[in-house]
Amino acid sequence: MKIAYITAGAAGMYCGSCMHDNTLAAELVRQGHDALLVPTYTPIRTDERDVSQTRVFFGGINVYLQQKFALFRHTPWLLDRLLDGRRLLGWVSGFAVQIEARKLGEMTVSMLRGEHGYQRKEVAKLAHWLAAEVRPDVVNLTNVLLSGLVHEVKRRTGAPVLGTLQGDDIYLESLPEPYRGESLRLIHEHCREIDGFIATSAAYADFMSGYLGIPRERIHVVYPGLNLAGHGGLRPPRSDPPHTIGYFARICREKGFHVLAEAFRALCALPGTPPCRLRASGWLGENNRPFFQEIQQKLREWGLADRFAYVEAPDHDSKTRFLQGLDVLSVPTVYREPKGLYVLEALANGVPVVQPRHGSFPELIEATGGGLLVNPDDPTDLARGLRELLEDPVRRLELGRKGKAAVHQRFTAARMAQETVEVYRQYL
Repeated sequence: MKIAYITAGAAGMYCGSCMHDNTLAAELVRQGHDALLVPTYTPIRTDERDVSQTRVFFGGINVYLQQKFALFRHTPWLLDRLLDGRRLLGWVSGFAVQIEARKLGEMTVSMLRGEHGYQRKEVAKLAHWLAAEVRPDVVNLTNVLLSGLVHEVKRRTGAPVLGTLQGDDIYLESLPEPYRGESLRLIHEHCREIDGFIATSAAYADFMSGYLGIPRERIHVVYPGLNLAGHGGLRPPRSDPPHTIGYFARICREKGFHVLAEAFRALCALPGTPPCRLRASGWLGENNRPFFQEIQQKLREWGLADRFAYVEAPDHDSKTRFLQGLDVLSVPTVYREPKGLYVLEALANGVPVVQPRHGSFPELIEATGGGLLVNPDDPTDLARGLRELLEDPVRRLELGRKGKAAVHQRFTAARMAQETVEVYRQYL
């Protein structure tokens, strides 16, 4: 099967969606399919081998210039290619996250207008390339923010187009009006033309069905899977304190780092709590550094600075070493997490988790038996759940063992790719 998998770069950040897409594309190729991972906006960033195409479509510089200046909507394609160079896009990515929401809103609406928007030239380039050079059996848009492409891609290639649902609402809800409402209206229209959808959890499929007006039967659930290379190595026995509570995700408010800090404070204040410490790792961008410094200051005020550390983990090996050094992991997101890759990664290394009872987490905990659920956005209940595991090493090790076995059996890249292909075949 020839698959064109259209993904979106995250402006130089490590991004769960990019990692999911890269792992899936690599496994599809390993299983014998001709799968092309096509980046848009910026190159993707992943801690595994990047299998994406060298060429970046909808390069962020061209998209921005075409939004702001009419001249660039008519420049020759050859000139545009110079501005789509990976090194140049990588350099400007650091500035992209600082663009104000109003300007992002204008650009989002224009992109969703597809062949009728300011970036119509970029739509034509990608659709022409797919039809003339790739000739795919199926095209997969990895988020509905790319759905402005659907009409031209279907018209030129004749291939079915599917959309992956894995966090689109988080971005859309950050847009101010009137851009949020207009974006949703356009996406609702495009979803009627998209042939089918793949969601990364049943809870997210249920939510997005109502959010985007998609009949639930058109949304297939394929759970994320991991490339397990490097995961699951032997861990030394961890029975003696201090116990290590870990956080591994982007350091930001929406991932709930502040909730975990509050829970750590409450946990340390409880009489009889075993000695423990907090370790955090994950992408820390400049736009979130003030938030991180605010939490550090609070930890100092609470007298806990010496029990907290941020650990750099810039590659796959350092990530697995970080995870294998934990006793329990918690990423208490304040939004409905559609994937939860960090939960699967912790469990793959035998580390149990304590997660809020929303989004994909209840499904992952039920399927793996690898952790506890607590009330969302509730530091007190999170502290209770953490203490429950820290006080009971036998249960903690048993949850880690069960979670590890389940992930290595069920949540693999191989199974994710097989189930994805089964969905594609329904539309060929």
